[in-house]
Amino acid sequence: MRTRSAAELAALIEAGGEPCTVTADPDTVVGPAVVIDSRQATSGALFVALPGENVDGHDYVAAAAALGATAAIVTHQVDAPLAELVCEDAQQGLTALARSLHAEARAAGLQTVAITGSAGKTSTKDLLAQILAAVGPTVSPAGSHNNELGNPLTVCQIDERTRYLVSEMGARAIGDVAYLCSIVHPSVSIVLNIGTAHLGEFGSKARTAEAKGEIVEALDPDGWAVLNAGDPFVDAMAPRTQARIARFMVGGTEPVDAELFVRATDLKPDDLDRYSFVLTVTGPGATAHSAKVQLRLIGEHQVADATAAATAALVLGVPLETVAAALNQATARARWRMELHELPNGAAVINDAYNANPESMAAALRAVAAIGERRRASRPQARTIAVIGDMLELGETSPELHAGIGQLAAELGYDEIVALGEHAQDIVGGAERVGARARIAEVQTVAGSLELQPGDVVLVKASRGLSLDEVADQLVGGEE
Repeated sequence: MRTRSAAELAALIEAGGEPCTVTADPDTVVGPAVVIDSRQATSGALFVALPGENVDGHDYVAAAAALGATAAIVTHQVDAPLAELVCEDAQQGLTALARSLHAEARAAGLQTVAITGSAGKTSTKDLLAQILAAVGPTVSPAGSHNNELGNPLTVCQIDERTRYLVSEMGARAIGDVAYLCSIVHPSVSIVLNIGTAHLGEFGSKARTAEAKGEIVEALDPDGWAVLNAGDPFVDAMAPRTQARIARFMVGGTEPVDAELFVRATDLKPDDLDRYSFVLTVTGPGATAHSAKVQLRLIGEHQVADATAAATAALVLGVPLETVAAALNQATARARWRMELHELPNGAAVINDAYNANPESMAAALRAVAAIGERRRASRPQARTIAVIGDMLELGETSPELHAGIGQLAAELGYDEIVALGEHAQDIVGGAERVGARARIAEVQTVAGSLELQPGDVVLVKASRGLSLDEVADQLVGGEE
């Protein structure tokens, strides 16, 4: 945020819906940084003292001040040499501040894109941010900061120069997305897909769609809903908004009813499963125009994410040629998402251990299986290995879904399937029911049990809670 006085910040918090009073000098200059970790405080920073399970941020206000913070949002006064913005709830104080900052910037012309879906949110967010950065200052969250804390912190990064904000929105219950949209009012809303992620919370795809669709209900009539025409649950969201409709699709041949329609066709992978495709844009009464894209990212599933990002950029007025050029140069910004490591002996490790759900797991398995098949063309002895673990928050369907992933890995021809976590036996059972062999291992020992040979390719993937990035680091470190 741009620097402001403590009194101005208190007024913004009040305007955002949270009562706030200022201690010390109301003219204290604060900004630009807003932090929740006292160790990240810099000169002028605003520190937000959040309570936690094991620590209380109020105990670290003085430490933040020692590093240069000039103000803190607190729920009660503390003895620290800075201005205190006292709220009934510190997190709600941060939320109220973000709400007001966003409303102020939106009135000045800020365009905000909100993204939701069961899989692909972070990849789409990163791709879109790189497209929009080609035409104006853009803010987007690091990683997948997509909740009631991450969204306000991201909003606090905008300043008077920011032209675009890209906001990722997750949901664990009905009303979550609507709440996030009350903080970050979108100009464009993207819904990528409705899958089986978080079935433990919602119970069905229909309920998931009910929750995710709140993102299009938040749009004004002059906004844009960007919908995946290839997903019936997403496509059916159109009547839930008064906004204009843009649709996107990978493949397909039938015309689609929309004010703007973007299709990816002629998909072709290289030997590392990085896809080229033709992006075609049509609208009512308009002549179709196309551009070729060559992604640097691994996996066919990235085509859908890129097409969604392109559609959002196009409705914001970015020329197709600029969109295609930015996609050609785009890289993976988040670590541990299909992160490729080519080892000195010719083996390859693909670290996709940031998170996992059934859709993203299946996409990663297919992508790496395709890489393995192409590598065997020149190295017939090369193996394809899957080191896969638990997908969390799947509820009662979890055993069946993990068994399905084991079966898919077997059907895709993986030479070795190594399962980890509480559902390792389900994964192994799924592989064995189609006649393949699989084994269970521990995070600490699995890397040492794999003797990688030239040409081998290893996928490492599970939900973040399993810390499989440690396995990938061991595999890579053991060869470098």
